[in-house]
Amino acid sequence: MTAYRARLTEMDIRRLVKATDEDERAEATHKLCRNMDRIVLDDIERDAAQKILRMLADDSAELVRRAMAVTLKASTLIPNDVARKLAADLDSIALPIITSSPAFSDEDLIEIVRAGSAVRQVAVATRPRVPRDVAAVLAEEGCEQSVRALAANDNADISEAALSVVVDRFAQSQEVLTAVAYRQVLPLHVTERLIALASETVREHLVSRHAVAPETAIRLAQYARERATVDLVDQAAASADLSVFMAQLNSRKALNASLLLRGLARGHIAMFEHGLAELAQTPHQRAWLMVHDAGPLGLKAIYDRAGLPPRLFQAFRVGVDTWRALTAEGGAVSTEEFRQRMLERFLTQRPNVQRDDLAYLMERLDQPTLPAVAVNAA
Repeated sequence: MTAYRARLTEMDIRRLVKATDEDERAEATHKLCRNMDRIVLDDIERDAAQKILRMLADDSAELVRRAMAVTLKASTLIPNDVARKLAADLDSIALPIITSSPAFSDEDLIEIVRAGSAVRQVAVATRPRVPRDVAAVLAEEGCEQSVRALAANDNADISEAALSVVVDRFAQSQEVLTAVAYRQVLPLHVTERLIALASETVREHLVSRHAVAPETAIRLAQYARERATVDLVDQAAASADLSVFMAQLNSRKALNASLLLRGLARGHIAMFEHGLAELAQTPHQRAWLMVHDAGPLGLKAIYDRAGLPPRLFQAFRVGVDTWRALTAEGGAVSTEEFRQRMLERFLTQRPNVQRDDLAYLMERLDQPTLPAVAVNAA
């Protein structure tokens, strides 16, 4: 098989050398490059192949150089000097190589970005992997189109500092802000800034996909225009520290019976426990014991101490009993399936809840919550 491959490559070389027509040379170049890339080469053969590539990079015909660039755009066979030469060529030749070739160093890519060509900056921004230093230069110096492409590339290693630069430079560009907002992971600081700048549709995505600081969630939820956008129950579920979140809610006078009942009905028992602890000014462990292990009177005692309305106690009693019954049946309590079962069973018992809360719960039953993502890292 090796002998056959060698003969095939040798035939391709002869064909390339003898060809006089540009189209014929380009066709021969394509076949030769494809076969060289497929063959396992030893060091001597690899060196010989790269000499051929250097010759092809100097060919006067654009079609020949393009045939090589397109065929070997992602190949490890192209050496750095050939990649750099092709990157300085016409766009039809340079762009495939800039977009895909592994031959470039970070310094090479930064040099391409700083040369200022918009289409080549976009080519760098859309590479399968964009190193952090390259991403930083694009963020600081790239054109709007390339920065948007960079932000949309989840394989680009963009630091928090670089993301902040992007938001600073393009605060008026909804296209760039949207691309940043839809990254898989966002630092909390960047999420906060985007919420203030982005469109309402993007804000809806941010608060459902990324956890935001308690004070931001509370502030946004206080605006009627955004009540459908920011759900404090969802934000509490995504919070890394429920005690802090509940304290923030309480300090803003947003921690009330309505919010706790909505959370409990949707299966967020920890939110209910921490909320009671905050309102009753008692440690969470004590609140937990009163809810779960203090007999039939424990819940009533902590409920009264929290200062919640007596007329709603039975609805909370139904919620806790429903949660206990479902957990006794088995299954993870943190799943969306559990929350939906909890909400369905709670509502079938026709608890005495306020009309607004009932409307909210019915709406949540029809539109299950998207999984919250509480990871905010650079």
